[in-house]
Amino acid sequence: MTTKSLVGWSVVLLATVILASGPVSAQSSSPIADSAVDAYLESVPADLRADKSQVINDAMQFNDKDAAVFWPVYKMYEAEEAKLDEEHMQLVKSYADHWTPFTDAEARDLVEKSLALENRRTDLKTKYVDRFNKVLPGLTVAKFFQLEHRLDLLVDLKIASELPSLLVRSAAIPDARPPTPK
Repeated sequence: MTTKSLVGWSVVLLATVILASGPVSAQSSSPIADSAVDAYLESVPADLRADKSQVINDAMQFNDKDAAVFWPVYKMYEAEEAKLDEEHMQLVKSYADHWTPFTDAEARDLVEKSLALENRRTDLKTKYVDRFNKVLPGLTVAKFFQLEHRLDLLVDLKIASELPSLLVRSAAIPDARPPTPK
């Protein structure tokens, strides 16, 4: 099996784990359903971190020297990333819990929190690009962050596909305010 096909299969494996991990139902109406959503949201990041490390290991094919310097830095990165993942899951849960009675103020607040979180994610990656560049060749660092980006996209796609769209809501639930004249 070639390196390219091994990487492809590793990403497919992670995508399968993500997509098969079950839906995030945002339309729960009972405490039991709410606790099921909570349990799902809490378990997914831990499962993904374990699978993600394996995918990274398989895809990157580090030699012994690079592996010895990569994994300690990655563990620090992963610990900081986990804090942001937790915050992201809280935002997702907040959206899922309140999407139908969202007020304009709540919607603005959620957008601001989401953008601030994305900025902190970018800052974290920038910080760790510098750290990885100190111990690894630039091409290896670029490959890792390309892989990281693709894995992030898979996770984001899974979450987005399971949450109700405000576009659907706006078509089904009339806005309380009249449209702004153009």
